[in-house]
Amino acid sequence: MDDLTTSQRTVLDEWFGTVDVLEDHSWPLQDTTVLRIRAAGREFIVKASRTSHHIDREIAAHRSFLVTSAAPVPKLVYSNEAEKLLVTEYLPGELVEGSPAEEDPSIYRQAGRVLAELLSPGDVSDTYMGRLRDRGLSLSDRAARLVDAGPLAAVRNRLEAVVPRPVPLFFTHGDYQPRNWLVHAGTVAVIDFGRAEQRPWTSDLVRLQFQQFVGRPDLEEAFHDGLGRDLDALDIEILELERIYQAVSTVVWANGIGDAGFEEHGRQMIDRLVDRSRPG
Repeated sequence: MDDLTTSQRTVLDEWFGTVDVLEDHSWPLQDTTVLRIRAAGREFIVKASRTSHHIDREIAAHRSFLVTSAAPVPKLVYSNEAEKLLVTEYLPGELVEGSPAEEDPSIYRQAGRVLAELLSPGDVSDTYMGRLRDRGLSLSDRAARLVDAGPLAAVRNRLEAVVPRPVPLFFTHGDYQPRNWLVHAGTVAVIDFGRAEQRPWTSDLVRLQFQQFVGRPDLEEAFHDGLGRDLDALDIEILELERIYQAVSTVVWANGIGDAGFEEHGRQMIDRLVDRSRPG
């Protein structure tokens, strides 16, 4: 609770009165305090920040697309955008990441079904592809001293070849992977909507393709079986663009916060894009 501002604690007191902090799940690298609390005999998750825009995104997601969603996600209890503070119900369960469930195709089939429920159609954008291409090119300039010249030139060439056209957007999670999946009594739920935004639906495949699906076609097949969506030519083109953008941005972002391990993961993402003979 000491990491909350005085005004955030005041708002929390107005909502609950006395609270007991049960666990601290904070994300110090993103200036986000995450607490599991008990108040009035129930358990909740409190998220608070001084600067992070992820809180704003999560509040917006809960107030819009998630209000009517039947997907198994935490329900919003309270929010205060000005204070960058929100409270959701607590969902019991174990994170899939790092548990035996991360190797279980049935979990991926369920996660695919949940994603299908979350993907609410949104706008059609005439500018999304062009903006993502331009942002990728800008980031590749910043990555010049961080990535070998050959692979970086290869992804730049692919970005420069992109011809923007209108694309349909959907409500997307933005970080869809096992670290944001909970399993409780064999059932999968999804948490953390701090990156939620309208994007092409294929953007929620990228993390998995670079991580859990590498060398595990059984997990990928199970996930797509649950998802129940086929990729058309435009989906494949946009997915490639998303993969490039996320690979380059991973290197630049991780370098900026001093996370050498994640920076190297970004370089490996770029290598996989360039060397099609490698898994993923």
